[in-house]
Amino acid sequence: MTSSPVDGLTVTRSGRVLHVQLSNPRRRNALTDTSMRGFVDLLEATQNDESVGAVLLSGEGGDFCSGFDIVGRNSGDGGRPRVGAIQRRLPSQAHRLIPQLCALQVPVVSAVAGYAVGLGMQLALASDFVVADATATFWQPFVSRGMTPDAGATWLTTRAVGPLRARQLLLLGRRLDADTAAEWGIVHEAVPAGEAVERGTALATELAAGPTVALGLTKALINSAADSTLAAQLAAEGLSLELSSRSPDFKEGLAAFVGKRPPEFTGR
Repeated sequence: MTSSPVDGLTVTRSGRVLHVQLSNPRRRNALTDTSMRGFVDLLEATQNDESVGAVLLSGEGGDFCSGFDIVGRNSGDGGRPRVGAIQRRLPSQAHRLIPQLCALQVPVVSAVAGYAVGLGMQLALASDFVVADATATFWQPFVSRGMTPDAGATWLTTRAVGPLRARQLLLLGRRLDADTAAEWGIVHEAVPAGEAVERGTALATELAAGPTVALGLTKALINSAADSTLAAQLAAEGLSLELSSRSPDFKEGLAAFVGKRPPEFTGR
């Protein structure tokens, strides 16, 4: 997969890992209309790129992402957008981006330092793994701005921490550090300051070396489990097992087991 340069994003490849760095440090890596469109297009291309085995998200400088640059949108020469602009834009922007991350068939790892605020926190919650360093702050700031949550904040937060803690985050605007976020089940690993990207890269590299078909199907099963009945989930597991058992990586895994050696998966 090749991608055109996008203002606000730096995209690099290392082996089968696609590294997407949010690059707007002057605004704590807030996403703009332009970078949001580029992000959506990039994830669409990634979904169809069989050479990608994992995605790593990070932010340039000392922050992950401070959300959407609502200040920049409302301070231009053209004045405030007309009434209805939010509802018109959301389906093609944040309300498309978050489902894309959840549905991506390869694992997504977020390496969080500094602020993960609003949409930035939603990016982390929509990831499969979150590594956060000691500088990280997770915050849903909507009520303090006199507005309601968006980008799946209510759905993602409640699924991650349950309704009681979701109320603390969304109604009271409580901020979480990395250790507390790990205790609450938002962060998978809390690391010392400055080590989030290094550890996130190692984790993404490990996942990218795995059986991509099986990983993607298992990710989908995990995401559907909370809204599924046992009978429906068993049926989905049966179909997924049928599909994964026809993959070249399954054959390699079986041969490695019989041969008592580590498997060498190719992501096929």
